[in-house]
Amino acid sequence: MEPAAVPPPTAGISLRELLMALGDSLVEVQAAPAGLDVEIRGVALLDPEDPPTTQPGELALVIGARGRAAYPALRAAGRDGAAGVVVKLDGPGQAAALSETAVEAGVALLSLRGEARWEQVNELARAALDDALPGHPGEGAEEGDLFSLAQTTAILTSGIVSIEDAANRVLAYSRSTDSDEIDDLRRRSILGWQGPEAYLATLREWGVFQHLHSSDEVISIDSHPELGIRRRLAVAIRSGDRQLGTIWVQEGSTPLSERSDQALLGAARVAALHLVRRRRELSEDLTLTRTLLAGLLEGNTGPQPLATHLGIDATRPAAVLGFSYGTTEVVAAPELTHTEATNLVSVHIAARHRSALVTQVDPRIYVLLPQLPRSIDMDTLRGWGREITDAARRHLGLPLRCSVGCVVSGLRDVPKSRREADRILDAMLRADVPTEVAALSDIQAEVLISEVLTLLSTHPEIRDPRLTALVAHDSRHQGRLAETVLTYLNSLGDVRAAAAQLHVHPNTLRYRIRRAEELTGLELSRPDQRLLAMLQLRLPPAD
Repeated sequence: MEPAAVPPPTAGISLRELLMALGDSLVEVQAAPAGLDVEIRGVALLDPEDPPTTQPGELALVIGARGRAAYPALRAAGRDGAAGVVVKLDGPGQAAALSETAVEAGVALLSLRGEARWEQVNELARAALDDALPGHPGEGAEEGDLFSLAQTTAILTSGIVSIEDAANRVLAYSRSTDSDEIDDLRRRSILGWQGPEAYLATLREWGVFQHLHSSDEVISIDSHPELGIRRRLAVAIRSGDRQLGTIWVQEGSTPLSERSDQALLGAARVAALHLVRRRRELSEDLTLTRTLLAGLLEGNTGPQPLATHLGIDATRPAAVLGFSYGTTEVVAAPELTHTEATNLVSVHIAARHRSALVTQVDPRIYVLLPQLPRSIDMDTLRGWGREITDAARRHLGLPLRCSVGCVVSGLRDVPKSRREADRILDAMLRADVPTEVAALSDIQAEVLISEVLTLLSTHPEIRDPRLTALVAHDSRHQGRLAETVLTYLNSLGDVRAAAAQLHVHPNTLRYRIRRAEELTGLELSRPDQRLLAMLQLRLPPAD
Protein backbone atom coordinates (compact mmCIF):
# COMPACT_ATOMS: atom_id res chain seq x y z
CA MET A 1 0.00 0.00 0.00
CA GLU A 2 1.47 3.31 -1.08
CA PRO A 3 1.25 6.39 1.18
CA ALA A 4 -1.78 8.51 0.33
CA ALA A 5 -0.04 11.58 -1.03
CA VAL A 6 -1.12 14.23 -3.49
CA PRO A 7 1.12 15.88 -6.09
CA PRO A 8 2.48 19.17 -4.81
CA PRO A 9 0.45 22.13 -6.10
CA THR A 10 2.14 24.66 -8.31
CA ALA A 11 1.94 27.33 -5.62
CA GLY A 12 2.68 26.64 -1.96
CA ILE A 13 1.97 28.47 1.24
CA SER A 14 4.20 29.21 4.19
CA LEU A 15 3.98 27.29 7.44
CA ARG A 16 2.90 30.57 9.00
CA GLU A 17 -0.10 30.83 6.66
CA LEU A 18 -0.97 27.17 7.18
CA LEU A 19 -1.01 27.66 10.96
CA MET A 20 -3.38 30.57 10.52
CA ALA A 21 -5.66 28.39 8.38
CA LEU A 22 -5.62 25.50 10.87
CA GLY A 23 -5.92 27.60 14.03
CA ASP A 24 -4.43 27.02 17.47
CA SER A 25 -7.50 25.03 18.55
CA LEU A 26 -6.40 22.25 16.17
CA VAL A 27 -2.59 22.15 16.25
CA GLU A 28 0.30 23.49 18.32
CA VAL A 29 3.83 24.27 17.14
CA GLN A 30 6.42 22.20 18.98
CA ALA A 31 9.46 22.98 16.80
CA ALA A 32 10.20 25.03 13.69
CA PRO A 33 13.96 24.81 13.05
CA ALA A 34 13.71 26.46 9.62
CA GLY A 35 11.34 29.18 10.81
CA LEU A 36 7.67 29.75 10.02
CA ASP A 37 8.24 30.96 6.46
CA VAL A 38 9.24 27.51 5.16
CA GLU A 39 7.10 26.63 2.14
CA ILE A 40 4.52 23.81 2.23
CA ARG A 41 3.63 22.41 -1.20
CA GLY A 42 1.59 19.34 -0.41
CA VAL A 43 0.10 16.96 2.17
CA ALA A 44 1.04 13.31 2.74
CA LEU A 45 -0.86 10.82 4.88
CA LEU A 46 1.61 8.32 6.36
CA ASP A 47 0.23 4.85 7.07
CA PRO A 48 2.03 3.25 10.05
CA GLU A 49 2.10 -0.11 8.25
CA ASP A 50 4.20 1.23 5.36
CA PRO A 51 7.74 2.66 5.23
CA PRO A 52 7.50 6.43 5.76
CA THR A 53 8.08 8.26 2.48
CA THR A 54 7.44 11.92 1.67
CA GLN A 55 8.15 14.42 -1.08
CA PRO A 56 10.12 17.68 -0.70
CA GLY A 57 7.97 20.45 0.76
CA GLU A 58 5.20 18.16 1.99
CA LEU A 59 3.43 18.24 5.35
CA ALA A 60 3.34 14.67 6.63
CA LEU A 61 0.37 13.59 8.75
CA VAL A 62 1.59 10.67 10.86
CA ILE A 63 -1.63 8.76 11.46
CA GLY A 64 -1.72 5.96 14.01
CA ALA A 65 1.80 6.45 15.38
CA ARG A 66 2.11 8.19 18.72
CA GLY A 67 5.12 9.00 20.89
CA ARG A 68 8.23 6.94 20.14
CA ALA A 69 6.49 5.33 17.16
CA ALA A 70 6.68 8.70 15.35
CA TYR A 71 10.51 8.87 15.39
CA PRO A 72 10.96 6.98 12.06
CA ALA A 73 8.52 9.33 10.32
CA LEU A 74 10.37 12.39 11.66
CA ARG A 75 13.74 11.10 10.49
CA ALA A 76 12.34 10.08 7.10
CA ALA A 77 10.77 13.52 6.67
CA GLY A 78 14.17 15.11 7.27
CA ARG A 79 15.81 12.71 4.83
CA ASP A 80 13.23 13.38 2.09
CA GLY A 81 13.16 17.18 2.52
CA ALA A 82 9.63 17.39 3.88
CA ALA A 83 8.57 20.74 5.36
CA GLY A 84 6.87 19.45 8.49
CA VAL A 85 5.30 16.58 10.39
CA VAL A 86 2.05 16.43 12.39
CA VAL A 87 1.76 13.89 15.22
CA LYS A 88 -0.44 13.16 18.21
CA LEU A 89 1.20 13.04 21.64
CA ASP A 90 0.43 10.51 24.36
CA GLY A 91 1.52 12.88 27.11
CA PRO A 92 3.31 16.20 27.78
CA GLY A 93 6.64 14.47 28.38
CA GLN A 94 6.89 13.43 24.74
CA ALA A 95 7.00 16.94 23.30
CA ALA A 96 10.57 17.75 24.34
CA ALA A 97 12.12 14.54 22.98
CA LEU A 98 10.20 14.69 19.70
CA SER A 99 11.08 18.37 19.31
CA GLU A 100 14.79 17.57 19.65
CA THR A 101 14.49 14.92 16.94
CA ALA A 102 12.59 17.36 14.70
CA VAL A 103 15.31 20.00 15.13
CA GLU A 104 17.98 17.42 14.28
CA ALA A 105 16.00 16.39 11.19
CA GLY A 106 15.42 20.01 10.18
CA VAL A 107 11.63 19.70 9.90
CA ALA A 108 8.80 21.51 11.65
CA LEU A 109 6.88 19.51 14.26
CA LEU A 110 3.20 20.18 14.93
CA SER A 111 1.12 18.32 17.50
CA LEU A 112 -2.54 17.61 16.83
CA ARG A 113 -4.76 18.10 19.85
CA GLY A 114 -6.03 14.84 21.33
CA GLU A 115 -9.71 15.45 20.60
CA ALA A 116 -9.12 16.61 17.00
CA ARG A 117 -9.63 14.33 14.00
CA TRP A 118 -7.05 13.72 11.32
CA GLU A 119 -9.74 14.38 8.69
CA GLN A 120 -10.02 17.94 9.96
CA VAL A 121 -6.36 18.85 9.58
CA ASN A 122 -6.16 17.03 6.24
CA GLU A 123 -9.16 18.88 4.75
CA LEU A 124 -8.16 22.29 6.08
CA ALA A 125 -4.54 21.95 4.94
CA ARG A 126 -5.57 20.87 1.44
CA ALA A 127 -8.12 23.68 1.22
CA ALA A 128 -5.44 26.21 2.18
CA LEU A 129 -3.12 24.80 -0.48
CA ASP A 130 -5.87 24.84 -3.09
CA ASP A 131 -6.41 28.54 -2.44
CA ALA A 132 -2.63 29.10 -2.72
CA LEU A 133 -3.10 32.74 -1.77
CA PRO A 134 -2.03 34.48 1.46
CA GLY A 135 -4.95 35.76 3.49
CA HIS A 136 -5.62 39.51 3.23
CA PRO A 137 -8.27 40.43 5.78
CA GLY A 138 -8.42 44.07 4.76
CA GLU A 139 -7.59 47.30 6.48
CA GLY A 140 -10.52 47.70 8.83
CA ALA A 141 -9.25 45.76 11.84
CA GLU A 142 -5.79 47.29 11.70
CA GLU A 143 -7.08 50.82 11.32
CA GLY A 144 -9.28 50.21 14.33
CA ASP A 145 -6.18 49.22 16.29
CA LEU A 146 -4.43 52.45 15.27
CA PHE A 147 -7.39 54.62 16.25
CA SER A 148 -7.52 52.84 19.61
CA LEU A 149 -3.79 53.42 20.04
CA ALA A 150 -4.20 57.11 19.17
CA GLN A 151 -6.93 57.44 21.80
CA THR A 152 -4.83 55.69 24.46
CA THR A 153 -1.86 57.93 23.67
CA ALA A 154 -4.10 61.00 23.94
CA ILE A 155 -5.20 59.89 27.43
CA LEU A 156 -1.63 59.31 28.57
CA THR A 157 -0.29 62.61 27.22
CA SER A 158 -3.37 64.80 27.87
CA GLY A 159 -2.99 65.90 24.25
CA ILE A 160 -4.59 65.46 20.84
CA VAL A 161 -2.96 62.72 18.77
CA SER A 162 -2.62 61.89 15.11
CA ILE A 163 -0.68 59.03 13.52
CA GLU A 164 0.76 59.51 10.03
CA ASP A 165 2.60 57.30 7.60
CA ALA A 166 5.96 58.14 6.02
CA ALA A 167 4.21 60.23 3.32
CA ASN A 168 2.50 62.37 6.00
CA ARG A 169 -0.89 60.82 5.30
CA VAL A 170 -3.11 60.67 8.39
CA LEU A 171 -3.79 57.05 9.36
CA ALA A 172 -5.60 57.57 12.65
CA TYR A 173 -6.35 60.26 15.20
CA SER A 174 -7.79 60.64 18.68
CA ARG A 175 -11.23 62.02 19.45
CA SER A 176 -11.63 65.56 20.73
CA THR A 177 -14.94 66.83 22.12
CA ASP A 178 -13.85 70.46 22.28
CA SER A 179 -13.36 72.01 18.83
CA ASP A 180 -11.67 75.03 20.42
CA GLU A 181 -8.75 72.80 21.42
CA ILE A 182 -7.97 71.89 17.81
CA ASP A 183 -5.68 74.25 15.95
CA ASP A 184 -6.01 75.01 12.25
CA LEU A 185 -3.21 72.65 11.27
CA ARG A 186 -4.87 69.60 12.84
CA ARG A 187 -8.27 70.50 11.43
CA ARG A 188 -6.89 70.84 7.89
CA SER A 189 -4.79 67.68 8.23
CA ILE A 190 -7.75 65.54 9.30
CA LEU A 191 -10.14 66.98 6.72
CA GLY A 192 -7.59 66.46 3.96
CA TRP A 193 -6.08 63.28 5.48
CA GLN A 194 -2.68 64.86 4.90
CA GLY A 195 -0.63 67.70 6.36
CA PRO A 196 -0.92 70.99 4.40
CA GLU A 197 2.05 71.41 2.09
CA ALA A 198 2.86 74.92 3.31
CA TYR A 199 3.20 73.71 6.87
CA LEU A 200 5.18 70.64 5.82
CA ALA A 201 7.61 72.97 4.08
CA THR A 202 7.95 75.01 7.27
CA LEU A 203 8.71 71.87 9.26
CA ARG A 204 11.40 70.96 6.76
CA GLU A 205 12.95 74.41 7.18
CA TRP A 206 12.98 73.97 10.96
CA GLY A 207 14.76 70.62 10.62
CA VAL A 208 11.90 68.64 12.17
CA PHE A 209 11.79 66.00 9.45
CA GLN A 210 15.55 65.62 9.48
CA HIS A 211 15.41 64.94 13.21
CA LEU A 212 12.57 62.43 12.83
CA HIS A 213 14.38 60.66 10.01
CA SER A 214 17.59 60.17 12.00
CA SER A 215 16.53 59.91 15.66
CA ASP A 216 14.25 57.89 17.93
CA GLU A 217 13.96 60.76 20.39
CA VAL A 218 10.85 62.86 20.89
CA ILE A 219 11.09 66.36 19.43
CA SER A 220 9.23 69.39 20.79
CA ILE A 221 7.86 72.07 18.45
CA ASP A 222 6.94 75.41 20.02
CA SER A 223 3.60 77.10 19.44
CA HIS A 224 3.33 79.67 16.65
CA PRO A 225 0.14 81.69 17.15
CA GLU A 226 0.84 83.67 13.99
CA LEU A 227 0.55 80.42 12.01
CA GLY A 228 -2.41 79.10 14.01
CA ILE A 229 -0.23 76.34 15.47
CA ARG A 230 -0.12 75.18 19.07
CA ARG A 231 2.76 73.40 20.77
CA ARG A 232 3.45 69.85 19.57
CA LEU A 233 5.51 66.78 20.32
CA ALA A 234 6.50 64.32 17.62
CA VAL A 235 8.29 61.00 17.46
CA ALA A 236 9.25 58.75 14.57
CA ILE A 237 7.70 55.33 14.17
CA ARG A 238 10.61 53.11 13.21
CA SER A 239 11.39 49.53 12.23
CA GLY A 240 15.15 49.18 12.44
CA ASP A 241 16.66 52.03 10.45
CA ARG A 242 13.50 52.62 8.42
CA GLN A 243 10.99 55.32 9.36
CA LEU A 244 7.44 54.08 8.91
CA GLY A 245 5.60 57.18 10.06
CA THR A 246 5.19 59.74 12.82
CA ILE A 247 3.03 60.29 15.89
CA TRP A 248 2.09 63.92 16.60
CA VAL A 249 0.65 65.20 19.88
CA GLN A 250 -0.90 68.67 19.87
CA GLU A 251 -1.31 70.47 23.17
CA GLY A 252 -4.94 71.41 23.81
CA SER A 253 -6.46 73.66 26.43
CA THR A 254 -4.38 72.01 29.17
CA PRO A 255 -0.61 71.41 29.27
CA LEU A 256 0.73 68.06 28.17
CA SER A 257 1.31 65.56 30.99
CA GLU A 258 4.65 65.29 32.74
CA ARG A 259 5.57 61.94 31.17
CA SER A 260 4.34 62.64 27.67
CA ASP A 261 7.77 61.91 26.16
CA GLN A 262 7.86 58.43 27.64
CA ALA A 263 4.27 57.64 26.63
CA LEU A 264 4.95 58.84 23.10
CA LEU A 265 8.05 56.67 22.79
CA GLY A 266 6.09 53.60 23.87
CA ALA A 267 3.23 54.44 21.49
CA ALA A 268 5.69 54.71 18.59
CA ARG A 269 7.02 51.21 19.27
CA VAL A 270 3.51 49.76 19.44
CA ALA A 271 2.52 51.62 16.25
CA ALA A 272 5.54 50.15 14.48
CA LEU A 273 4.05 46.67 14.90
CA HIS A 274 0.85 47.80 13.16
CA LEU A 275 2.63 49.55 10.31
CA VAL A 276 5.01 46.66 9.69
CA ARG A 277 1.96 44.44 9.34
CA ARG A 278 0.39 46.96 6.97
CA ARG A 279 3.47 46.96 4.74
CA ARG A 280 3.65 43.17 4.69
CA GLU A 281 -0.15 42.76 4.32
CA LEU A 282 -0.04 40.16 7.09
CA SER A 283 -2.20 41.38 9.91
CA GLU A 284 -2.57 37.71 10.92
CA ASP A 285 1.02 37.91 12.11
CA LEU A 286 -0.08 39.44 15.41
CA THR A 287 -2.60 36.65 15.92
CA LEU A 288 0.12 34.06 15.37
CA THR A 289 2.43 35.89 17.77
CA ARG A 290 -0.28 35.85 20.43
CA THR A 291 -0.92 32.15 19.81
CA LEU A 292 2.77 31.27 20.17
CA LEU A 293 3.05 33.55 23.20
CA ALA A 294 0.03 31.96 24.88
CA GLY A 295 1.43 28.51 24.19
CA LEU A 296 4.77 29.46 25.74
CA LEU A 297 3.16 31.02 28.83
CA GLU A 298 1.02 27.93 29.39
CA GLY A 299 3.92 25.55 28.82
CA ASN A 300 2.22 23.89 25.83
CA THR A 301 4.73 25.17 23.27
CA GLY A 302 8.49 25.32 23.53
CA PRO A 303 10.46 28.56 23.21
CA GLN A 304 11.92 27.93 19.77
CA PRO A 305 8.83 28.72 17.58
CA LEU A 306 8.29 32.13 19.20
CA ALA A 307 12.01 32.94 19.22
CA THR A 308 12.31 32.05 15.53
CA HIS A 309 9.14 33.91 14.60
CA LEU A 310 10.24 37.15 16.27
CA GLY A 311 14.02 36.79 15.93
CA ILE A 312 14.69 37.00 19.66
CA ASP A 313 17.37 35.29 21.71
CA ALA A 314 15.81 32.43 23.67
CA THR A 315 18.86 32.09 25.95
CA ARG A 316 18.70 35.60 27.46
CA PRO A 317 16.98 36.23 30.83
CA ALA A 318 13.22 36.72 30.78
CA ALA A 319 10.38 37.46 33.18
CA VAL A 320 6.59 37.71 33.20
CA LEU A 321 4.50 40.52 34.66
CA GLY A 322 0.86 39.78 35.42
CA PHE A 323 -1.91 42.37 35.68
CA SER A 324 -5.39 41.90 37.10
CA TYR A 325 -8.20 44.19 38.09
CA GLY A 326 -8.48 44.80 41.79
CA THR A 327 -12.26 44.33 42.02
CA THR A 328 -14.80 41.91 40.59
CA GLU A 329 -16.86 44.84 39.33
CA VAL A 330 -14.14 45.79 36.87
CA VAL A 331 -13.77 42.20 35.65
CA ALA A 332 -17.34 42.41 34.39
CA ALA A 333 -16.72 45.76 32.68
CA PRO A 334 -17.29 46.20 28.94
CA GLU A 335 -14.76 44.88 26.45
CA LEU A 336 -13.69 48.47 25.77
CA THR A 337 -12.29 48.63 29.32
CA HIS A 338 -10.18 45.53 28.71
CA THR A 339 -8.91 46.95 25.41
CA GLU A 340 -8.01 50.27 27.00
CA ALA A 341 -6.15 48.54 29.83
CA THR A 342 -4.24 46.30 27.40
CA ASN A 343 -3.33 49.29 25.23
CA LEU A 344 -2.13 51.24 28.25
CA VAL A 345 0.04 48.35 29.42
CA SER A 346 1.42 47.91 25.88
CA VAL A 347 2.37 51.56 25.47
CA HIS A 348 4.03 51.90 28.87
CA ILE A 349 6.00 48.67 28.76
CA ALA A 350 7.15 49.25 25.17
CA ALA A 351 8.70 52.52 26.34
CA ARG A 352 10.73 50.58 28.91
CA HIS A 353 11.59 47.39 27.02
CA ARG A 354 11.60 47.24 23.23
CA SER A 355 11.06 43.46 22.98
CA ALA A 356 8.12 43.29 25.42
CA LEU A 357 5.11 41.20 24.33
CA VAL A 358 1.61 41.71 25.73
CA THR A 359 -1.35 39.34 25.61
CA GLN A 360 -4.69 39.13 27.37
CA VAL A 361 -5.95 35.89 28.91
CA ASP A 362 -9.26 36.98 30.43
CA PRO A 363 -9.43 38.54 32.85
CA ARG A 364 -5.65 38.93 33.18
CA ILE A 365 -3.05 40.71 31.08
CA TYR A 366 0.43 39.21 30.78
CA VAL A 367 3.66 40.88 29.71
CA LEU A 368 6.56 38.71 28.56
CA LEU A 369 9.88 40.48 28.92
CA PRO A 370 12.39 38.53 26.79
CA GLN A 371 16.05 39.43 26.22
CA LEU A 372 16.40 41.21 29.57
CA PRO A 373 19.84 42.49 30.58
CA ARG A 374 21.64 39.97 32.76
CA SER A 375 22.02 42.71 35.36
CA ILE A 376 18.25 43.31 35.66
CA ASP A 377 16.94 43.43 39.23
CA MET A 378 13.50 43.05 40.78
CA ASP A 379 13.38 46.69 41.86
CA THR A 380 13.53 47.74 38.20
CA LEU A 381 10.70 45.39 37.28
CA ARG A 382 8.64 46.56 40.26
CA GLY A 383 9.19 50.13 39.08
CA TRP A 384 7.90 49.32 35.59
CA GLY A 385 4.83 47.68 37.10
CA ARG A 386 4.22 50.62 39.41
CA GLU A 387 4.34 53.09 36.51
CA ILE A 388 1.61 51.09 34.75
CA THR A 389 -0.66 50.72 37.78
CA ASP A 390 -0.29 54.43 38.57
CA ALA A 391 -1.16 55.34 34.96
CA ALA A 392 -4.17 53.00 34.94
CA ARG A 393 -5.55 54.57 38.11
CA ARG A 394 -4.79 58.13 36.96
CA HIS A 395 -6.00 57.92 33.35
CA LEU A 396 -8.55 55.10 33.29
CA GLY A 397 -9.69 54.91 36.92
CA LEU A 398 -8.79 51.21 36.99
CA PRO A 399 -7.44 49.53 40.15
CA LEU A 400 -4.86 47.32 38.42
CA ARG A 401 -2.73 44.95 40.49
CA CYS A 402 0.68 43.87 39.16
CA SER A 403 2.66 40.76 40.01
CA VAL A 404 6.35 40.39 39.13
CA GLY A 405 7.28 36.82 38.23
CA CYS A 406 10.79 35.52 38.85
CA VAL A 407 13.56 36.31 36.37
CA VAL A 408 14.43 33.06 34.57
CA SER A 409 17.52 32.20 32.55
CA GLY A 410 15.77 31.89 29.19
CA LEU A 411 12.47 31.47 27.35
CA ARG A 412 12.36 27.76 28.16
CA ASP A 413 11.59 28.60 31.81
CA VAL A 414 9.00 31.30 31.09
CA PRO A 415 6.10 29.08 32.32
CA LYS A 416 7.78 29.08 35.75
CA SER A 417 7.75 32.90 35.85
CA ARG A 418 4.13 32.98 34.67
CA ARG A 419 3.09 30.49 37.40
CA GLU A 420 4.77 32.63 40.02
CA ALA A 421 3.06 35.77 38.68
CA ASP A 422 -0.30 33.96 38.93
CA ARG A 423 0.41 32.80 42.49
CA ILE A 424 1.10 36.39 43.52
CA LEU A 425 -2.02 37.76 41.80
CA ASP A 426 -4.19 35.05 43.37
CA ALA A 427 -2.93 36.08 46.82
CA MET A 428 -3.30 39.80 46.12
CA LEU A 429 -6.91 39.36 45.08
CA ARG A 430 -7.76 37.00 47.97
CA ALA A 431 -6.02 38.85 50.80
CA ASP A 432 -6.05 42.51 51.73
CA VAL A 433 -2.52 43.17 50.46
CA PRO A 434 -1.65 46.86 50.95
CA THR A 435 0.32 47.18 47.71
CA GLU A 436 -0.56 47.30 44.03
CA VAL A 437 2.76 45.79 42.85
CA ALA A 438 4.51 42.81 44.41
CA ALA A 439 7.10 40.12 43.81
CA LEU A 440 7.00 36.80 45.65
CA SER A 441 9.49 37.93 48.29
CA ASP A 442 7.22 40.88 49.16
CA ILE A 443 4.17 38.77 50.08
CA GLN A 444 5.56 35.27 50.59
CA ALA A 445 3.33 34.59 53.62
CA GLU A 446 0.19 35.87 51.89
CA VAL A 447 0.88 33.68 48.86
CA LEU A 448 1.34 30.54 50.93
CA ILE A 449 -1.75 31.25 53.04
CA SER A 450 -3.74 31.85 49.84
CA GLU A 451 -2.66 28.47 48.51
CA VAL A 452 -3.55 26.73 51.77
CA LEU A 453 -7.00 28.34 51.63
CA THR A 454 -7.40 27.20 48.04
CA LEU A 455 -6.56 23.68 49.16
CA LEU A 456 -9.14 23.88 51.94
CA SER A 457 -11.81 25.28 49.61
CA THR A 458 -11.35 22.50 47.05
CA HIS A 459 -11.04 19.65 49.59
CA PRO A 460 -13.91 19.79 52.10
CA GLU A 461 -12.77 16.50 53.60
CA ILE A 462 -9.76 18.17 55.25
CA ARG A 463 -11.83 20.83 57.01
CA ASP A 464 -12.89 20.69 60.65
CA PRO A 465 -16.66 19.95 60.61
CA ARG A 466 -17.10 21.88 63.88
CA LEU A 467 -15.98 25.08 62.16
CA THR A 468 -18.20 24.32 59.19
CA ALA A 469 -21.10 23.91 61.64
CA LEU A 470 -20.28 27.25 63.28
CA VAL A 471 -20.46 29.09 59.95
CA ALA A 472 -23.71 27.31 59.11
CA HIS A 473 -25.18 28.32 62.50
CA ASP A 474 -24.37 31.97 61.81
CA SER A 475 -25.99 31.70 58.40
CA ARG A 476 -29.22 30.30 59.87
CA HIS A 477 -29.43 32.76 62.75
CA GLN A 478 -27.77 35.84 61.20
CA GLY A 479 -25.13 35.51 63.90
CA ARG A 480 -21.54 36.74 64.14
CA LEU A 481 -19.90 33.98 66.15
CA ALA A 482 -17.49 32.87 63.41
CA GLU A 483 -16.48 36.47 62.70
CA THR A 484 -15.91 37.04 66.42
CA VAL A 485 -13.71 33.94 66.78
CA LEU A 486 -11.58 34.92 63.79
CA THR A 487 -11.18 38.52 64.97
CA TYR A 488 -10.26 37.29 68.47
CA LEU A 489 -7.62 34.90 67.07
CA ASN A 490 -6.24 37.55 64.67
CA SER A 491 -5.83 39.81 67.71
CA LEU A 492 -3.71 37.13 69.42
CA GLY A 493 -6.35 36.69 72.12
CA ASP A 494 -6.42 40.38 73.08
CA VAL A 495 -10.08 40.75 74.10
CA ARG A 496 -10.11 44.52 74.22
CA ALA A 497 -8.45 44.91 70.80
CA ALA A 498 -10.83 42.41 69.21
CA ALA A 499 -13.87 44.02 70.83
CA ALA A 500 -12.81 47.43 69.55
CA GLN A 501 -12.55 46.08 65.99
CA LEU A 502 -16.05 44.60 66.24
CA HIS A 503 -17.46 47.67 68.03
CA VAL A 504 -18.80 45.58 70.93
CA HIS A 505 -18.16 45.50 74.69
CA PRO A 506 -15.36 43.14 75.84
CA ASN A 507 -17.92 41.17 77.88
CA THR A 508 -20.00 40.66 74.74
CA LEU A 509 -16.95 39.32 72.95
CA ARG A 510 -16.17 36.93 75.85
CA TYR A 511 -19.76 35.68 75.78
CA ARG A 512 -19.59 35.01 72.01
CA ILE A 513 -16.34 33.08 72.34
CA ARG A 514 -17.83 30.87 75.10
CA ARG A 515 -21.01 30.39 73.06
CA ALA A 516 -19.00 29.31 69.97
CA GLU A 517 -17.07 26.78 72.05
CA GLU A 518 -20.26 25.42 73.63
CA LEU A 519 -22.05 25.02 70.29
CA THR A 520 -19.19 23.29 68.51
CA GLY A 521 -17.04 21.66 71.16
CA LEU A 522 -14.04 23.73 70.05
CA GLU A 523 -11.26 24.31 72.56
CA LEU A 524 -9.58 27.54 71.55
CA SER A 525 -7.06 27.06 74.33
CA ARG A 526 -5.46 24.34 72.18
CA PRO A 527 -2.89 25.68 69.64
CA ASP A 528 -3.80 23.24 66.84
CA GLN A 529 -7.47 24.15 67.00
CA ARG A 530 -6.65 27.85 67.05
CA LEU A 531 -4.41 27.45 63.98
CA LEU A 532 -7.01 25.53 62.00
CA ALA A 533 -9.75 27.99 62.99
CA MET A 534 -7.65 30.94 61.82
CA LEU A 535 -7.30 29.27 58.42
CA GLN A 536 -10.70 27.74 57.85
CA LEU A 537 -12.70 30.75 59.03
CA ARG A 538 -10.96 32.82 56.33
CA LEU A 539 -12.71 30.83 53.61
CA PRO A 540 -15.43 32.77 51.78
CA PRO A 541 -18.98 31.72 52.70
CA ALA A 542 -20.47 28.94 50.58
CA ASP A 543 -23.04 29.91 47.98
